Amino acid sequence: MQGAGVEGRSRGSPSATDKADESAKKARLDLPDGHLVKQELVAHDAAAGGGAIVAVAERSPRAELAVKIDMCVLHCPLCTLPFKPPVFQCKGGHLACGGCAAQQPSGQCGACADGCGFFDPCPALDAVVSSTRVQCPNAGCHRYVTYHEADEHRSACAHAPCRCAEHGCAFVGAPPDLAAHLSAAHAVPVRAIHYGKVSRLQVPVSTPRLLLVGDDDGRVFLLTVGALGAAATAVSVVCARGSAATKPRFTCKMWVNLTANGGKADIVLVEMQVRSSTSPGAVVAAGERTFLAVPPVYLVPGADGGDAMEVPLNVRIDKTLPWSD
Repeated sequence: MQGAGVEGRSRGSPSATDKADESAKKARLDLPDGHLVKQELVAHDAAAGGGAIVAVAERSPRAELAVKIDMCVLHCPLCTLPFKPPVFQCKGGHLACGGCAAQQPSGQCGACADGCGFFDPCPALDAVVSSTRVQCPNAGCHRYVTYHEADEHRSACAHAPCRCAEHGCAFVGAPPDLAAHLSAAHAVPVRAIHYGKVSRLQVPVSTPRLLLVGDDDGRVFLLTVGALGAAATAVSVVCARGSAATKPRFTCKMWVNLTANGGKADIVLVEMQVRSSTSPGAVVAAGERTFLAVPPVYLVPGADGGDAMEVPLNVRIDKTLPWSD
């Protein structure tokens, strides 16, 4: 009997079922994106031999809306800093960030006169704070970041403005623009480098700066050269950008060989984490955190055959993982 019942249902009224399915599919196709979709399905009742219409809610893909909002809505009224989840609200409607709410005596709102304004989580504002994004103002950066993380991103952004360190020069621009400016306006030499590969450079002692540009991403590094008294020549490298905390991070290995006739070559070498600066070249090489000290005996005559000496420098810059922005 059970088998017959199932068979009977399958033969009952196929045309009605098909029409209901087609109607539901058509309704879904006619609705615009980003709205709640109502789908109607036919659920058969084995006892009654008929069917009932059941509404099923489905969510279409996420849609975003560009709006303007008063900034004070996104800032804690107590510390004036941007809200970060979790946000708290008292029964009187006063808001506070997590840090300020924790500092209130007994967890009560100081603005409530009756002293009964206990702070509770406010998930509705948490959702607003978490989903509000703004575009980075740095030229060349097209990223949108969560509002409460915007200041942190701007300082670490690869497109943070950099300043020219030449005396009297007021240029400010993105790192690639700074490189073009230093090359065109101040005749700073430019060399392309390949990450993970050794670049062999003849760096004149009389040339205080040399631009190194990454071949696959256009990152700008400034190599500085300066006298370390009469004892040695100092060489260092910095990355032109806002912060070393941003990705990718870089390491640099620099060394100079001293070839000895019939013996093993001596070498002076330094391995360093590459520091970042928005004003590369403002500090002399010997004033940097890490630098390569090259004794005079390692220097070689310049290519022009004059009295100018050069540093026969080997440089390798590596990206450390994770390296993607």
